[in-house]
Amino acid sequence: MNKPEGNVFAPETLVDPFDYYRAIHDAGVEIELLEGMNTYVVYNYDLCNEALGKPEIYSNDFSVLMGREADEEIQAILAEGWPDVPTLLTADHPVHTRNRKLVNLAFSAPRVNAIEADMRTKSIELIEAFADKGACEFVEAFAVPLPVAMIAGQIGLDDNPRQVKEWSDAAVDRFSQMVDHDRKLECARSLVEFQHYMKAKIDDRRANGGDDLLTDLVEARVEGETPLTDPEIMSIMQQFMVAGNETTTSTLAGGLLQLIRNPDQMAKARAAAGGRDPKLIGNLVEEALRYETPTAGMWRIVKADTELGGTKIPAGSVVQLRYAAANRDPKKFPDPDAFDITRANARTHLAFGKGPHMCVGNMLSRKEMLVAFDELLERLDEFAVADEDEIRILPNILLRGVTRLPITFTRKA
Repeated sequence: MNKPEGNVFAPETLVDPFDYYRAIHDAGVEIELLEGMNTYVVYNYDLCNEALGKPEIYSNDFSVLMGREADEEIQAILAEGWPDVPTLLTADHPVHTRNRKLVNLAFSAPRVNAIEADMRTKSIELIEAFADKGACEFVEAFAVPLPVAMIAGQIGLDDNPRQVKEWSDAAVDRFSQMVDHDRKLECARSLVEFQHYMKAKIDDRRANGGDDLLTDLVEARVEGETPLTDPEIMSIMQQFMVAGNETTTSTLAGGLLQLIRNPDQMAKARAAAGGRDPKLIGNLVEEALRYETPTAGMWRIVKADTELGGTKIPAGSVVQLRYAAANRDPKKFPDPDAFDITRANARTHLAFGKGPHMCVGNMLSRKEMLVAFDELLERLDEFAVADEDEIRILPNILLRGVTRLPITFTRKA
């Protein structure tokens, strides 16, 4: 077994990792130890799945990797806000279990269904703003403002959705640690600004109630569990803001790009749009999630000596579950590099994770993307990339997605 040349975390690989993943799978590499980093990268679908099902071994408490800043200047800024407490992403049982019970009350099917009408109204509004122009930069014109508007409406920022995007971008940069010191300072200030904004909104919801996700979190009660604290709600809302923004934006842009590059799939999708075959549009969403995998990977910390796929992994090791590679594993997905919206097992992807830490907002994100593709493909036609050289990809260890996609189109007759 010869590992292919290259590094999974090299900037050029992060931008376009799929040749590397193909070579990894062809070589039979299931787990790779990154020398000098004490980090094991898991590429195999079944092994990622196995690790996700063993949270008692593979801990989510990887907050130390997120840069609990030792920098005094950053610490001084963060001291002006509230503690950055573990809630969902970086918490284990019993903290995660308690928080998940409470959050599930907010991210319910009735809440998602209540938001659907807003999703469709906003989708149509955005499309109509550029439909007659024949061209747009799709990420800026649609893929960003749609999820940002939905999030803004759920945290009381309807009048300034751009602020949501700025806070989300800062959280992603702080999370990735791929930025310089000045940007880290900006990100710390952004977090504190977000916390103070959320504190005022939380106080308002406690006093006056409302009809949004924030109110649901404030009012969530489960027998035997204490209600969520203000810092916990801030943490959850920040995670919702980032996940709801980045995953949806990247999948919409990446999914449309793959439809353009695969005219046979575009024809099938267009025939299904407009409510004619919502099941197929739903499967388009799943295949786009599998193919693009915006959350390319996630960290775990090994709590006890263990073995995974025949590889011995000592306690204290860092594991990166490489979801994007697992979603291109030919043992799970035949012809994995083909974009096929009729793929029978597309929904078994790991784009939202799996098990107890599966993305809590996955229903909301799926619904939003279904509505978006349904309206786009019903109202517009003759999609094409305006300039391949102008397409941009976010090079990030954990999050990958199309950040610029210039397209041309016509209004559907």
